[in-house]
Amino acid sequence: MIAITEPPVAAAFGFDTIDVIVHRNDTLDRIFRRLQLNLTDLASIRELPSVRQALDLLRPGDEITVTHRNGDLQALTRQINVTQTLAVKRGSDGFAAEIIENPVEIVIARKRGVITSSLFEAADEAGISNQTTMAVANIFGWDIDFVLDIRDGDSFIVVYQQIWQDGAFVRDGEVIAAEFVNAGRTYRAVHYTLPDGRSEYFAPDGRSMRKTFLRAPVEFSRISSRFNPRRRHPVLNTIRAHKGVDYAAPTGTPVRAAGDGRIHFRGRQGGYGNAVVIEHGGGITTLYGHLSRFAKGAGNGQRVRQGQVIGYVGRTGLASGPHLHYEYRVSGVHRNPQTVKLGDAQPIAAELLVDFTARTRPLLAELDLINRGPLLADR
Repeated sequence: MIAITEPPVAAAFGFDTIDVIVHRNDTLDRIFRRLQLNLTDLASIRELPSVRQALDLLRPGDEITVTHRNGDLQALTRQINVTQTLAVKRGSDGFAAEIIENPVEIVIARKRGVITSSLFEAADEAGISNQTTMAVANIFGWDIDFVLDIRDGDSFIVVYQQIWQDGAFVRDGEVIAAEFVNAGRTYRAVHYTLPDGRSEYFAPDGRSMRKTFLRAPVEFSRISSRFNPRRRHPVLNTIRAHKGVDYAAPTGTPVRAAGDGRIHFRGRQGGYGNAVVIEHGGGITTLYGHLSRFAKGAGNGQRVRQGQVIGYVGRTGLASGPHLHYEYRVSGVHRNPQTVKLGDAQPIAAELLVDFTARTRPLLAELDLINRGPLLADR
């Protein structure tokens, strides 16, 4: 989409102003060629200090505004992120660039809800965005299966940031504290920034909310086949042990590494079709089968981090429909991925406990306050 506008002053000097929405696979070179702009000008502005990265890292949906006269660039603006805008202008000595700061206001929002059907429906009724709902599901996802474990009457509280700019809502920010009551059991998590700058979620006693492995390495709609040594194979129609779990999901759904490790195998493997096998240490390996394609940057021998995309759901090999076949093995012996005990990630270090307690005590007190009384206004 290219919208051309001509402000009266610019038009009077023969300038054209064009708003460009970046599409998939767009580059600045392609955009300049499409608009018949001077490519020498593009080369000049890309040589300006600190400009190349801000210009070249384009995402679909980004907006770039260019002003030109007969194809010669006069000005270019591009929002880098919520708080910064790049502005390039032509002067008598050539092009100059500056980063314009766009200050934002961080507002704390407090929401709670009760589940009668699903987490997402309850969150929607509470006025919580899908982005924040997914964040809550990810925080508690090692302890709660949000497809299989949710019960009517389960409840939740979420305290999170909202980002506002010039009096207008921009987007949700970090979840800073949350509580989920599932089948009568209460889970709590608080946000804490570690000395190396990483932010993670911990239980009130300092235990990490993460486990060493994800319970389900894909966002799935249903489990189409469980771990079952006596299952009848849907394609072969014979009794054949099913040594993993099948997660039904649309073709192309990202598949993530269940834990940190090294890719031992990536390629075609018999009935598994396109498959990835990851070694995690301690004799543990995981397998991901029937992939439609593999992710870039996740090749044989490469290290991967928990949650890193390694491939995409498909139906290659012996598969009756699109799904992920996932296996968890210990010293070559298959274990049920849904019930195998998952080890805890590293807790808060002993030397950080005093600081952790001081910083998170107010967050836990706020959860207590919300539980006891009427919900406070968001703003």
